[in-house]
Amino acid sequence: MTRMDVNRAAEMEVFARVVDLGGFTAAARACGLTPSGVSKLITRLETRLGTRLIHRSTRRLSLTPEGQAFYARAVRILGEMEEAEREASAGATPRGHLRVNSNVPFGMRHLIPLVPEFLAAHPDVTIDLVLSDAVVDLMEERADVAIRTGPLRDSSLMIRKLGSTRMVVVASPAYLERHGTPEHPDDLARHRGIGWTFPRTIGGWPFRTGGGIDEQSEDRIEEHVPPIVARASDGDAARLLALGGVGLARLARFQVETDIAAGALVPVLDRMNPGGSEDIHAVYLGGPGPLPARVRAFVDFMAGRCQLIDER
Repeated sequence: MTRMDVNRAAEMEVFARVVDLGGFTAAARACGLTPSGVSKLITRLETRLGTRLIHRSTRRLSLTPEGQAFYARAVRILGEMEEAEREASAGATPRGHLRVNSNVPFGMRHLIPLVPEFLAAHPDVTIDLVLSDAVVDLMEERADVAIRTGPLRDSSLMIRKLGSTRMVVVASPAYLERHGTPEHPDDLARHRGIGWTFPRTIGGWPFRTGGGIDEQSEDRIEEHVPPIVARASDGDAARLLALGGVGLARLARFQVETDIAAGALVPVLDRMNPGGSEDIHAVYLGGPGPLPARVRAFVDFMAGRCQLIDER
């Protein structure tokens, strides 16, 4: 049987319905087929692929590793087919459901306030917004766009820079009163730090030492980090720990600007801050076909409003 003789899109759609609905009977009702017809279709698909996709038992179905990979790709392909049909029939007007994942500080302070404007400009788009500082797998989470801050790992994802944010080390006045104010990055070894429950590409905190501080020595960048006594799952949780006097934290300037202005947090070793910033990117799945109009509209919208966000 040649590929032209196989309706692979229909096979993918039935397979995805089986996974989404948790069984052959429910998928059969949704697809207008009989349960035995769905079962035969899945068996035929597995035979053609030469691998088992679903473990069957009397109580439940579960995906094999091959089935999980095929499901993730099938969902993406079906979504692109649906979007292609919509664009062809509607002149590429942004429409449909958009799933966006963002880190918590950026999402709370910059993304959520912009959502009403975006939806007003694109009334045929609906949006799901998930805030998490963990790096998500877009395909696994079925997300269209993720907002990520800091260095990006090499990947097959499409990337669009939205803006950048300065980084600053801060502590509460109460903490500095108890532990003293560090005057040099070496002093951090005797302090307490707030870290992350997830791995970061940048492990240490960069400081400028030498020429810019001491004219007798050469200027250089060194990384230091205090012993970590508490870890947070997101930037806002780390900020609250810092406000509570737990220790020093290195956070985005936009996240703590109001706290600094109010005196609730104090910049530490600011004269040795190398002026470092972290870029903010939108990342999304690429492919040989056109980018879905809803994704393109959202990324363009955010890029037009998020330059150096500390200046907003």
